[in-house]
Amino acid sequence: MPDRVRRIKACLNGRRSPADHPAVPITPDQLAVAAAAAVAAGAEAVHLHPRDANGRESLRAADVGAAVGAVRAACENTRIGVTTGLWAAADVWARRDEVMGWADLELPRRPDFASVNVSEDGWQELVVILADAGIGAEAGVWSVADAEAVVGFKPPTGWLRILIEIAGATAAAVTTRADEILDVLYAARVTAPILLHGEDESCWPLVAHAGRLGLATRIGLEDVLAGPDGRDVRGNADLVQLALVEWTAAPSG
Repeated sequence: MPDRVRRIKACLNGRRSPADHPAVPITPDQLAVAAAAAVAAGAEAVHLHPRDANGRESLRAADVGAAVGAVRAACENTRIGVTTGLWAAADVWARRDEVMGWADLELPRRPDFASVNVSEDGWQELVVILADAGIGAEAGVWSVADAEAVVGFKPPTGWLRILIEIAGATAAAVTTRADEILDVLYAARVTAPILLHGEDESCWPLVAHAGRLGLATRIGLEDVLAGPDGRDVRGNADLVQLALVEWTAAPSG
């Protein structure tokens, strides 16, 4: 059983827009303000989806560098990660070229880590590209099949973290699905840290489940727009504070 360590990562915006919640940050300046508030509330790291000048998700080096640089200036000593979601690029080849461009970013504008969805084509090459750029890779694991793929692949510098994400499941089913994935990872004796999280209906049950298991979790407007009681929140910082309460209150098992 992992040590019970309090770790919360803030996921600031994801694929959402201010139409979903007025506090969803889009511009570099908005991301910097939201990140600083989330870190002050207790987040140890932040994850964000950069946008272009038109507010569309982007993996272009200029857009990634602008977002990361602004957050870095507002949150010294905080690790900053970004998405590599295939939906943010025209295709697998365009994504590869755009992520390769991150290596040319100055260090303050270069992400510390990036999430790689194992269910997407080209993920193995993407991990190698990130390693060559000195960027840590998080494995995005959404299923048992993803977990099996992860344990069968050896990244050049190892996985920074394995992210178990359960979406599209009822609150009653999410812990069972999470445990099925965890069983695969534990049977393979993975050594990378594991982070467990959900979205919308599955979000809060998995924050509590992560607390019970002593695993890291994440929270933010990317994953959920309301607190565990369904009440509205003002933004990412509120969600971080609520998640810390839920995580800490869960009895360890």
